[in-house]
Amino acid sequence: MALNNTYDARFVQQETAVGAGVQVLLLALIGTAIGMGPAGWLSGLAFAIATWAVLSRALHRSGLRSFGAANRVTLGRATLVGGVTALVADSFQSAPPVSLFVGLTAVALILDGVDGKVARRTGTSTPLGARFDMEVDAFLILVLSVYVSTQLGPWVLLIGGMRYVFVAAARVWPWLTAALPPSTARKTVAALQGVLLLLAGAELLPYAANFAVAALALALLVWSFGRDVLWLYSSSSPCRPDGEGRFAEAGRVGEAVLHRCVRRR
Repeated sequence: MALNNTYDARFVQQETAVGAGVQVLLLALIGTAIGMGPAGWLSGLAFAIATWAVLSRALHRSGLRSFGAANRVTLGRATLVGGVTALVADSFQSAPPVSLFVGLTAVALILDGVDGKVARRTGTSTPLGARFDMEVDAFLILVLSVYVSTQLGPWVLLIGGMRYVFVAAARVWPWLTAALPPSTARKTVAALQGVLLLLAGAELLPYAANFAVAALALALLVWSFGRDVLWLYSSSSPCRPDGEGRFAEAGRVGEAVLHRCVRRR
């Protein structure tokens, strides 16, 4: 049995290595097609190595015996995000074709709705798969915001950086790490970020319209994050009554908290 577990673990790790190889192949194709400069190559390779290293470690710690079809879709999407990252980095030195940038990004955004459906249909949803999907989404939004910021201004970086600021804030205020209730509005706003940033970055519209599109994306994101933060804060309050009218924290910290809560009310 130990030999079988070792074999399965190695097989799962091999899939991440294949993903890194496909990433390098995509970079080679892009580099050959557009003559990509050093910045694009270095950024794309750094993304491939970082993805392989982080994912391999996460798989090892999770003990998954199978990589799963949904994770393969997400890994393919991560490969496309690596290509987009290389193009955005290269755009600081040259002008890569907008059509290639739009094409890679559009496919990556479309596949965002595929991996979740595959996981649910095959019964292979895992915490690792959900986290992998979320991190790929977040990084794509960050890269797109960097690209659009070169056209509309540094304020667009707030869109890509907001999630990472939230994660950093959670290290200071642990109540931000609590589980949020399911929300269709939150999912919709998250999905719209990539679409709106791609629309602004494609420069199909006049400057004012692109500015308005990016501003709309930021406004929706601020509303979504703000709503969630307020919910988490109110849920973490020691004075929040539970379903039976008692104070949630009173049983753990004693009568002092209960008296303080009563005074606040």
